[in-house]
Amino acid sequence: MTQVAFSVRMDSDLKKEFEEQCENFGMSMATAINVFARTVVREKRIPFEVSSKPVLDNATMMVADKRAVYNAGVSNASRMLKIMQALSLEAEKAGVSDMSLDEINAEIDAARNGR
Repeated sequence: MTQVAFSVRMDSDLKKEFEEQCENFGMSMATAINVFARTVVREKRIPFEVSSKPVLDNATMMVADKRAVYNAGVSNASRMLKIMQALSLEAEKAGVSDMSLDEINAEIDAARNGR
């Protein structure tokens, strides 16, 4: 099979993050793009949803993605990171980002016991 060169222009930050993720998966960017192309050809579709749905607020995103946390495959890693970042931001806004695990557990215990 004859191979040809293929050039793509993309944002430099996106390229850097993509390259890092590919390395985490144990493959090069070229391999990842080939995997994508083979999947498109084999399945005759884009192998993920492409939509113009409105961006959800953090709370809605966390509820909608709750199952992703429990089915944590590699494909859900970036979604989980976004959820964790959203939770961190909410904790900062609420002034509780510096609570220890013991303090968090005490808060949970107090809420459960109506204190």
